[in-house]
Amino acid sequence: MFKEFREFAMRGNVIDLAVGVVIGAAFGKIVDSLVKDVIMPPLGFLIGKVDFANMFITLADGSKVAGPYETLKAAQDAGAVTMNIGLFINSMISFVIVAFAIFMVVKVMNKLKREEAPAPAAEAVTPEDIVLLREIRDALKK
Repeated sequence: MFKEFREFAMRGNVIDLAVGVVIGAAFGKIVDSLVKDVIMPPLGFLIGKVDFANMFITLADGSKVAGPYETLKAAQDAGAVTMNIGLFINSMISFVIVAFAIFMVVKVMNKLKREEAPAPAAEAVTPEDIVLLREIRDALKK
């Protein structure tokens, strides 16, 4: 059983999958930072100085301090139940960026595959019965 497991784990596609998961996790952190630190601040500024990370709706006040709360962290620290709309918007933008990046990678890969010159097709050999029929046809014409 151990031998079978070792053969399974050492197959190329399992290793490729593991590498893909690790790279994907690192890429996710980069995209998360891009959205939170680069894209959302100017977007919030253009919309009217809105901080998306602090866009939330208080559903129920907590027991410690009654709302309105200035930040999401203050609301959560007070024990308020919140609907975190801004975090959802950040996640949606992250998804769009990741989907676009994957689309571009797939597009480049497909382009590289298409650029490979197709192997020259071997000249089709005409079957003997067709050659014989053509000879008979040509003989009848004469």
